[in-house]
Amino acid sequence: MPESRKHIFDTIRQFMKRGFRQSEVEAIDKAIDDAVDQALAKAALNTGAQRARSQTDDLVREIASDRGGFVPLDRVPCVPSVPHIRRTEPSSSRSPRRIGAAGIALIKRFEGCARLRRDGLIAAYPDPATGVQPWTIGWGATRGGLHGHVGPDTLWTQVQCDERLEDDLRRYAAEVQDAISDAPTSPAQFDAMVSFHYNTGAIHRATLTRKHRAGDHAGAAAEFVRWNNAGGRVLKGLVRRRAEEAELYRG
Repeated sequence: MPESRKHIFDTIRQFMKRGFRQSEVEAIDKAIDDAVDQALAKAALNTGAQRARSQTDDLVREIASDRGGFVPLDRVPCVPSVPHIRRTEPSSSRSPRRIGAAGIALIKRFEGCARLRRDGLIAAYPDPATGVQPWTIGWGATRGGLHGHVGPDTLWTQVQCDERLEDDLRRYAAEVQDAISDAPTSPAQFDAMVSFHYNTGAIHRATLTRKHRAGDHAGAAAEFVRWNNAGGRVLKGLVRRRAEEAELYRG
């Protein structure tokens, strides 16, 4: 019997003040084996997570080198854009609304157009919260959509990135318009909600939408800050983005 296991049995025996029955020996042996297996599995999982974080850190350094010090993972969404969650066509009785300059500037500021290679093409990068999927390219584009699937080998030109952004903004604006229905909405409020939806894909289920439709604009503005979590932790980039969206919403 290994010394560490013998120590466990000796300690239990001292508490019991008697010897072990065979069934007790087998039960304690199994409990020790199960505990060891769980510890090994946890160690392997932690090693894998550390490896993923290390790979992401390496990618950040590579991107920073390519961009002359700009690190897009500080600015792009950690809760990725989710195109096509709900396809929405504007109602025929309403003119489609478009996001304004303030909303587009906010989105571009936080998404960044990453990652630019030395040859002028833009490459996909992994999700900063997980180090793997979903892969993102350009102005925060993920998954399917204009110019197709985004994966680890995806390369786009700047024109393709800009075209995808324009296409996504048109789609997201239509979905926000559908979600808020006929509720009175200022251009600044609309821009803030499109930016929020572009990042979270949650405009149809978010409490802030329900409060906005009810005319509770103060309550809706206060809801933005709740969406600052990704990968089970609060991220500074999302905290800053939600604060700016709330400020824009308040007008």
